[in-house]
Amino acid sequence: MVRTPRSVNSIGKASVVLTLALCLFACHKPEVQQGTETLPREQIAALLTDTVSTLISDSGVTRYRIEAPQWLLYDKTDPPYQEFPKGVYLEQFDYDLSVQASLQSDYAYYNEKEQVWTLSGNVHALNRKGEQFDTPKLIWDQKSHRVYSDTTIHITREKSIIEGVGFESNEEMSKYTILNPTGVFPINEDE
Repeated sequence: MVRTPRSVNSIGKASVVLTLALCLFACHKPEVQQGTETLPREQIAALLTDTVSTLISDSGVTRYRIEAPQWLLYDKTDPPYQEFPKGVYLEQFDYDLSVQASLQSDYAYYNEKEQVWTLSGNVHALNRKGEQFDTPKLIWDQKSHRVYSDTTIHITREKSIIEGVGFESNEEMSKYTILNPTGVFPINEDE
């Protein structure tokens, strides 16, 4: 088949237009907002995960469940840390997978070097005895196995409510001291 100059010219024009279009799309860079700059590696999260739900086992037995809307890991900072800017929820299970204890907060920060968790904003903890702890800030030092706060604390127990400012506790929140306590206790009027 012999092509006429016109058909070759049409194909040539079409390929030039196609090549130019591909170059424009391939070389197109997204617009950069004014005022943005490149951040040093130390300020960039090595891991950014949305909608985290994970189980943690010990010796083959599921012991914990962690959920978080967002998890950021900064491994090049000094000290390295993990951040849960939209909160975290933790459950501890017994051997029958029944929830023994839980912990929830609006924000969480974990200092990997010191092994210290700082939880803040509507912190709610439920211990194995069914006691509910509510505070705006809670610190959990994993090295010393200690939980403490210097802010207000509200503990709801089966038959009483204890409030105060500042408290210290063991890791399980089963043995605790309220530093400046107040309380609401039921009174039997017949006695």
